[in-house]
Amino acid sequence: MKRLRSIVTFLLVAGILGGTGVWLYRTRQVQAKSDLPSAEARRGDFQVIVRCRGELVALRSVQLTAPFNVPGLQIVWQAPANSEIAQGDVVVRFDSSAARAQLREKEAGLKQAEATLEQANAQARITAEQDRLDLNAARVEVERAKLEASKQEIVSKLQGEQSRIDLGMAEEKLRVAQAAVELHQKSDASKIASITRQRDKAQADIDITNKRLANMELKAPSNGVITYMSNYSQGWMNAKPFKVGDQIWAGSGIAELPDLATLQIKVKLEEIDRGRVVVGQDARILIDPFPEKPFEGKVSGISPMVEQSWGEWPPQRNFKAQATFNVPDKRLRPGMNGRMDIVVEKIPNAISVPAAAVFPRQGRPTVFVQEKGDWKPHEVEILARNPDEVAIKGIEAGTRVALVEPDAAAQGQSKGSGAGSAISGAPKGKQ
Repeated sequence: MKRLRSIVTFLLVAGILGGTGVWLYRTRQVQAKSDLPSAEARRGDFQVIVRCRGELVALRSVQLTAPFNVPGLQIVWQAPANSEIAQGDVVVRFDSSAARAQLREKEAGLKQAEATLEQANAQARITAEQDRLDLNAARVEVERAKLEASKQEIVSKLQGEQSRIDLGMAEEKLRVAQAAVELHQKSDASKIASITRQRDKAQADIDITNKRLANMELKAPSNGVITYMSNYSQGWMNAKPFKVGDQIWAGSGIAELPDLATLQIKVKLEEIDRGRVVVGQDARILIDPFPEKPFEGKVSGISPMVEQSWGEWPPQRNFKAQATFNVPDKRLRPGMNGRMDIVVEKIPNAISVPAAAVFPRQGRPTVFVQEKGDWKPHEVEILARNPDEVAIKGIEAGTRVALVEPDAAAQGQSKGSGAGSAISGAPKGKQ
């Protein structure tokens, strides 16, 4: 009897434990199913999109280069990078101390040349006046000698011969005086011309120096945002944007001034999507620095052939597409990365659910619909698919669908709880 009672007691305890385990298993399965993440199917216009990524570029950009024929260029001041610049604002200033010192020297040389020229002109006037007096005196002597020579008939032969000789001497002196006047004129003109050339050269040097000083400041030719280019003087590996203190070589590109009004996004377009995209389609643009702000735009261009991209390794070949912004934003800058969703089709009055709510079940798309506290599978027809949502046919709007497959969730929770029980029961067995 004792042995029979022990067997009956054992069977009773085993049955109670087994029933409790089955009850706990079913309860956990129901709880797992009821706690599944879910979403509500909604009705509305479904936009079929092509998603691609790219960066912002400016269609119109002005490059600022270092001036030519200006030695020893060194940056002493520059406008902050990525700052807005208005037309005429100074962007970069170079060291002008040496040029200003040269300008002072050239100005002093010009003043000295002008003083020398004035002195030469004054001396030429004095010489010309003296030559005029000498020439007039010689002419008077000639006339007097002619008058004396005309008395040959009334004077002695000896006096007549003397008068003729004096006339010859006077005429010779007149020719000498005329030659001296011509010589002095040419000499003074040559001297004045030489000094004038020296003065003009000094003035030209001053003009060149003033032009160099004017080129010591690079001004913005238009409105935009300043972006400094890389300085490769230390090699490609050590290239950094130009900064204060850098030496600049003539004609080198220093900065770019993109026009923000021409800002566009340029994206890579997969070959499979090339035939679905056309110019003029609507686009929704999300820039990485501003994920909370979607920008509306339109596709403005598509490359007719694939383009080689050398910005990454290995190089890739993709189609390119551009889109313009409907409303420009001053916060946007060239080079910012972003995502563009091109609307290639619109399905009106469609039922849409999250993409995670559609599961393959026996080779057919299936959603799990909540009915009487349980999740029931329903086969649906997929009308269109986006990366985040799917347009389907087969359920009504407002239906609650699971985002996780119920059977997989229940099995995962049961395995987790069983493992926990085994771990928690191990110490008791040892005790």
